[in-house]
Amino acid sequence: MSGDSEEEREYYGNGDGELWERGALLGRGSFGSVFVATLKKPSHRFSAFPSVMAVKSAEISLSITLQEEREAFDNVQGCPYVIHYFGEDITTQKNGELVYNLFLEYASGGTLKDSILNTYSGSGFGLPENDVKRYTKAIVKGLNHIHRCGYVHCDIKPENVLLVSVSTTTDHFVAKIGDLGLAKRSGQRMDLRGTPLYMAPETVISSLQQPPSDIWALGCVVCEMLTGKSPWDRGKYMDTNDILCLIADENEFPTIPSQISTQARAFLKACLVRKHRFRFTAAMLMDHPFLEGADEADDEQLLAVSGTDYCSSSLPDDDDDLGELPVRRSHENVPVLGQKRKRVTCPSWNCPISTMPAVGA
Repeated sequence: MSGDSEEEREYYGNGDGELWERGALLGRGSFGSVFVATLKKPSHRFSAFPSVMAVKSAEISLSITLQEEREAFDNVQGCPYVIHYFGEDITTQKNGELVYNLFLEYASGGTLKDSILNTYSGSGFGLPENDVKRYTKAIVKGLNHIHRCGYVHCDIKPENVLLVSVSTTTDHFVAKIGDLGLAKRSGQRMDLRGTPLYMAPETVISSLQQPPSDIWALGCVVCEMLTGKSPWDRGKYMDTNDILCLIADENEFPTIPSQISTQARAFLKACLVRKHRFRFTAAMLMDHPFLEGADEADDEQLLAVSGTDYCSSSLPDDDDDLGELPVRRSHENVPVLGQKRKRVTCPSWNCPISTMPAVGA
């Protein structure tokens, strides 16, 4: 990864800003690359940004998705279970091309997918049920907030749930929803988007993606946390078309494991209802018996102590000599050089379910 990181940094011309510098590569996707970003003067009295952040970067001509993600983050801020957005900045590559940079909360614990894979590879089982309860309650709270703000996430999956450290003395991580690159407003008709393995039946059949679709995806994620496997796992190789056919088939149902607790099974059944009108909402799930024993109070106490509520942070006065800062901008002030989403027809895909991409780019 270090070689990839240096190559990627070289591609972006090491694109540091006036007050921040680009560090190691954390990952890359179809919408850009993610790096560690550190403030050059972390002790400066300007405190709207933490000393370490994650920065998503893309050439500005290809950055429409990141700019749409910024707009979504702007509209759903205020929940400690959604990754925090700090601002944006534009830097210049060595070849003179402009780079759009989006600053987000850094998740030192990696993704929920990492945690599931590490546990399953070591034990052959899923995460401990107490951890599943705590992570699930955090995700439900985050989804409830996103839905109340009038948005649908459209790509809930373990890779998009980030584990943020909130204590310097313990390995305690809080689950937070990230990656709003495919999010859309409720009721808005847009091209199909998301990751096939977590798509709801109404999404595959009718391209309908509303809050209940996120709840279906949540059920898939919880099942994966509990067992280490997808509820669509059939013990044999299946490509994307096979999975989409299973999801669309009214006679097929996700596998709800028998070895988990009765309350966990009831929770999954409340999420994985084929008829979306009868699915529980995020608000209803918050009171589900499965989550009653979740230690979310510990999360909230640690979140308060760690000071991760950045919403009250203020920008410096205009006459402060702090150089060019990453700032919040109106959507109109950021240049877009023309990138449109392409409609993707799911049944034409042919790839293993373990490598299913998200669509919408």
